[in-house]
Amino acid sequence: MIADIMPLLPLSQSALWAGFVVFVRVSAMMAAMPAFGDQAVPLRVRLALSLAFTFIVAPAIVPSIAPFPGEIFRAFAVAVPEAITGLFLGLFLRFFILALQIAGSIAAQSTSLSQLFGGSAGVDPLPAIGHLLVVGGTALAVMLGLHVQVAAYMIQSYTMVPVGMMLSGNLVVEVGLHEVRRIFELGFSLAAPFLIASLVYNVVLGVINRAMPQLMVSFVGAPAITAGGMILLLLTAPILLGIWHAAFVGFMSAPFGPIP
Repeated sequence: MIADIMPLLPLSQSALWAGFVVFVRVSAMMAAMPAFGDQAVPLRVRLALSLAFTFIVAPAIVPSIAPFPGEIFRAFAVAVPEAITGLFLGLFLRFFILALQIAGSIAAQSTSLSQLFGGSAGVDPLPAIGHLLVVGGTALAVMLGLHVQVAAYMIQSYTMVPVGMMLSGNLVVEVGLHEVRRIFELGFSLAAPFLIASLVYNVVLGVINRAMPQLMVSFVGAPAITAGGMILLLLTAPILLGIWHAAFVGFMSAPFGPIP
């Protein structure tokens, strides 16, 4: 029986090596993945999710993976670039959560609601508006098939960066700066209605204060901007989350896009 099993050993070694290579990149991406990689998710669940995505991604990638090099140092030379690539590509998905946090912080500051802190899915506390946008955006993404889109993004990553290839410093800087700029633009765009409302409020308050200097306009205007901010959030949150999700899905389907 042992003699019959011996021919299968090279095949099992090749399968384990291919699975390990895919797992290294997938697990590195999962460490920064929105929803699946949040700190609120238990470590064992994240490990199970990494294994599940490995089984999904591996069949499409195995033909492009070279056989086991035979030496541990050469194996590390393949695994280390895979971990760096996975973390690099996973961070860009995490940036979209940062866009919601930026939008929430700007909106809260503009509407005098920055002192109302809610819970946070991350490490740092967020204003209540930011926490609402983060939780709502994450839930919307999961409900609309985030697991399928993430699997496709992982498979596509091997077309952008082949197995074992180390990212060049110039590429990291160029792509990183472009994506950071785009995320800040997205966050500022999502908070634009609150900034406009704050501008109108301050202009009106200044006119009233000029016309009636004896009136304490700050005491009159503070409840108005607070109530207006909450009503504006109620009206615009579905639209803002729709815009955010469209940008999120668009990035995963066509990562990075044209870089000027």
